[in-house]
Formats: sequence, structure tokens, C-alpha cells
Amino acid sequence: MPTTDLTPVTDRPAADDRLVGSVLGGAGLDEAMRARLSRLDTAALADALDSLAIPAVLTGIAARLPGATAFGPAYTVRYRPVDDRTGFRNAANYLDDVPPGSVVVVDNGGSLTCTNWGSLLTAVARSRGVAGTVLHGSARDLAEVRALGYPLFSTGVTMVSGKNRVELDSVQVELEILGTTVAPGDIIFADDNGALRIPRGDLEAVVARAEQVDRTESRIRDAVLVGSRLDEARAAFRYDRPWEGVTEGVTEGVTAGVTEPGQDGGRS
Repeated sequence: MPTTDLTPVTDRPAADDRLVGSVLGGAGLDEAMRARLSRLDTAALADALDSLAIPAVLTGIAARLPGATAFGPAYTVRYRPVDDRTGFRNAANYLDDVPPGSVVVVDNGGSLTCTNWGSLLTAVARSRGVAGTVLHGSARDLAEVRALGYPLFSTGVTMVSGKNRVELDSVQVELEILGTTVAPGDIIFADDNGALRIPRGDLEAVVARAEQVDRTESRIRDAVLVGSRLDEARAAFRYDRPWEGVTEGVTEGVTAGVTEPGQDGGRS
């Protein structure tokens, strides 16, 4: 719903800027890891997670602020339906306890019938340095959310309030979202492609493999752009196992004119 204290339109990020929700936070992540994550996307991370057979995708969750990226440790929230309709049932008051840099992960069973997030929570979260919100459920007040430049990802959108329909069940517990477990402190990464989780203990291995995926795809792209056949470039740079890279010398005849990743673009 409309509020009177929204950030002025002039303070919005430029439309062509990459919006990274975790720039001001990343609780529990050191500066080096935050920098590495900021150069990745969900596609490279998903390939890396696939290579390790780690279930990761939070299925059906989509970006509500185009161009936004959010990552950080999960602060988990679970809702339940209100059974007793007598009296007023507030949706929840948990944001005061969320550490800056966290990504709030809400499980409302993927509901499309009522919301768990709107303009008021967005204003509070943004002021507290929360990196973003991922909802297995629905959101509303998208105009205000977008005006604030807040990274929000959800299963659905509806205008119907969660008040007197759902209530807080628990926080900082394991969530099960369509076959993927999210534990408090797992790393959540979300962008225009959707949202996924990285088990905290696997973070270094996943990020290292994702970085190699980026290098492999950049080399394939660059080889093709200077005249190589796509099938030959994919074979030479091991597109079948992009997280492994290639042995020195096996790409002779394919790499002429190929730049190193990062010199002229990013992932394809």
C-alpha cells in the first residue's frame, strides 16, 4: 500500500545499473568472498552446484525488480495459516532481528492467495541493510518496492493482505521449498534467472567451480567470435565439463585471438 516516506525517485539506481542487494551487507561473508560472488550469476552457480549434485534451485521464484541481484546468508521465516479467526492476527514482526546483509527467506507454502511482503516491510528492510527477500509465496506493493530499488523475489503477486490469514510460525529453522532445503546461514543468491541456495559448507567449492564455468564460456564465445566453429570451440574448451577447464595445449588452433575472461565482456 502507498506510504508517505518512500525514497525520492531521484535516489533510485540508474535503470542500466546492476542492482546488487548485498553491497552494504553480506553478514558472515568476508570481503573477498563478497567480491567473488558479486561477479557471478545464478546460471554459473547452478552449473557448479549441478556438478556437485547439490539440490539448489528455489523453484518458481522470480525477480520482481528487474536487474536486481541479492546474495547473503539466509534468515529463514515460516508462516502458517490462521486457524482461529477471532481477534486481530498480525502477519509478523521479525525484521528487527534480521542481521544486516542477510537475505530474508520466507516460506508461506508458495501461496498465491495472500501476501507476506509489501511496502512497509520493504522500507524497514532497506533501512536496516537487509540484502533482499526471497518469498515462497506472494508479494504486493510492487510500485513502491521498485521505487525503493529493493531486491525482491517471489512465487507470485497479489494485493490481498496476509493479516488474519497467516501468522508467524517460526524463524531461523530449516525450510523445505519444493524439494530444496534452506537452513539458516545457507547462502542465498537471486537474480533475474531466479533464486538458489548454496550450503554454507560448500560455498568455496561452488564459487570456484562457478568462476571456472564463466572462464570456459567466455573462451568458447571469444573463440567463435574470431572464426572458430561452435562445435569445435565447445569440444576444445570442455563445454561438457565447464567447471574443469582445459589442459594447456589442447586448444591449439582454436584459441587464436581469444581474450582472457573479463577483458571484453562477461558470460555468454
